[in-house]
Amino acid sequence: MISPLAHIHPNAQIGENVTIDAFAVIQGEVTIGDGTHIMSHAVIMEGSIIGKNCTVYPGAIIGAVPQDLKFVGEKTTAEVGDGSTVRECVTINRGTKDKWRTVVGRNCLLMAYAHIAHDCIIGNNVIIANAVQLAGHVEVGDHAILSGLSGAVQFTRIGAFTYIAGNTVVRKDVPPFVKAAREPMSFAGINSVGLQRNNYSAEKITEISNIYRVLFVEKNTTSTAIEKIESTFSVSPERDSILDFIKSSKTGIIKRPSQSNNEDNIF
Repeated sequence: MISPLAHIHPNAQIGENVTIDAFAVIQGEVTIGDGTHIMSHAVIMEGSIIGKNCTVYPGAIIGAVPQDLKFVGEKTTAEVGDGSTVRECVTINRGTKDKWRTVVGRNCLLMAYAHIAHDCIIGNNVIIANAVQLAGHVEVGDHAILSGLSGAVQFTRIGAFTYIAGNTVVRKDVPPFVKAAREPMSFAGINSVGLQRNNYSAEKITEISNIYRVLFVEKNTTSTAIEKIESTFSVSPERDSILDFIKSSKTGIIKRPSQSNNEDNIF
């Protein structure tokens, strides 16, 4: 049902079985997929592409222009994938000419007051908790969980199946499958609970743990650790995704805290 009290631009493309509540605002050059629900006082601005079966809660603003002084009005998008939920007062800004779009993947949950800045690329099945703040150009892999009041500085990357502790700041890249916490942020063990929930076997979790033991627990330089991992562990999707992530890092990766030998001591 589309309320007659909603403001919908005639150029907006609205799918079938879409619900738009009273006092929602849908601007022009907007696409909203089938079965999506836009609640009261949400604002969907020009350049927004909302997938199917999404829910956008009151006060959310999708598609506002980037908070970037280099932005000069280029035509860019803010995209939300199918099945995602955008809770109260979430803001998702459009991209700039760096990537031309900001993307939130499929089946994501963005909790209240989270901010997704320009050119962020968020994977599928990601949970971004209350008041998480992502600066521009941040990349987040599939199935990552960012706990409340955490944040990430621009151009950092957060790997797939990671867990970021609450009230922490990502200043370096966080490789896949790990937990990260403390200030400054550092390695806090393998995200074994998240991996188990996603049907990783005990053998595969042990393999991942042993790879990170070489990288973070043994006293190896990063380059030495990479060589040892390549020579010691058989080729596998998990091994290769870890190595590819580390090798492609431009900001460097998080480190293990020097004061502790217990990789799970804070969880």
